[in-house]
Amino acid sequence: MATQLIAGGRVATADGVLDPGWVLVEDGSISAVGAGDPPDRPEHAERTEAGGAWVVPGFVDIHCHGGGGAAFTDPAQVRHAVEAHRRHGTTTMLASLVSRPVDELVEQIAELREYVTGGLLAGIHLEGPFLSAARCGAHDPAVLRPPEAAAVDTLLAAGRGTIRMVTIAPELDGAVPAVKRLVDAGVLAAVGHTDALAEDVVPAVDAGASVATHLFNGMRPLHHREPGPIGMLLDDERVTVELICDLVHLHPTVVRLAARHVGTGRTVLITDAISAAAAGDGVYDIGGLEVTVTDGVPTLAGGGSLAGSTLTMDAAFRNLVHSCGLGVLEAVNAASTRPAELLGLGNVTGRLAPGYAADLVLLDEGLHPNAVMKSGTWV
Repeated sequence: MATQLIAGGRVATADGVLDPGWVLVEDGSISAVGAGDPPDRPEHAERTEAGGAWVVPGFVDIHCHGGGGAAFTDPAQVRHAVEAHRRHGTTTMLASLVSRPVDELVEQIAELREYVTGGLLAGIHLEGPFLSAARCGAHDPAVLRPPEAAAVDTLLAAGRGTIRMVTIAPELDGAVPAVKRLVDAGVLAAVGHTDALAEDVVPAVDAGASVATHLFNGMRPLHHREPGPIGMLLDDERVTVELICDLVHLHPTVVRLAARHVGTGRTVLITDAISAAAAGDGVYDIGGLEVTVTDGVPTLAGGGSLAGSTLTMDAAFRNLVHSCGLGVLEAVNAASTRPAELLGLGNVTGRLAPGYAADLVLLDEGLHPNAVMKSGTWV
């Protein structure tokens, strides 16, 4: 693997921006980062002139169903979906599965396992079937069910350690024991697609639930006399909140209010992308439901609920900065550093520092990707 020297960029590090700065990559990892002129490069190093571009860590997407016309429910399409998002700067991602019968999910999980153990995916996210029918969005209400212990154990067994997150509505029967079971198994328990009252949320968080699945969306709305899941999840410092920053699911002011309240340590950008991301308008399928994408907005056929997004992480990053008013370093935390930490990869990726994987993105002045590197290789 070639040694790479990226020089003359605005390098976003945990300690601030190095402008100009440089990054040295050897054997797929970052070996050194510095400010000013780079040292004499090692023999045979390939030099890339960043030309003032931003150099940021590769994006980490913990909630994504597909992209490039490909869905994670089809094992033959997995690599294509990953590559589609990788071109937009996502170097680490979970494969999210929507609600289906447990036996069908077991099959889908089994088909995805090899992509996790092989390193293409960082894990699997089950967005259901333990969701509220009243807030199911683009999930088939006919397959929703409470999180009985047997069902949870069956899915965990199918994953063989590859399931990294499960979304649960905390008001369902058995939800709190299910959260405990997931956390004990090393799985992130997330609260989402829920009609819960405030009193339902607290026991789940006390049991270990630590993520809010696309906060605001698929949830009982915030009310000044009943804060519900939104208020409780926002206000609990133990919870990291996902935000779909496509400017469709959430108004920029809502994104800014949430991100400012919870801070960089609790804000995570996600795409919730379906196969239509980076693929264009048309008719698609998600979990057996027909989805129509018009002007980049996917809805259930017939003008129903929003059905995921066509977002890519670079666009979410741009939107957070340009439309929501956050800084580039705040966006780096939300798109790279914090999600990597959530996945237990905080000492592996999500930062530009010696010893970390050489996962990085060069962004132009408008924050569009010029180049993407994964593990020391340009995509």
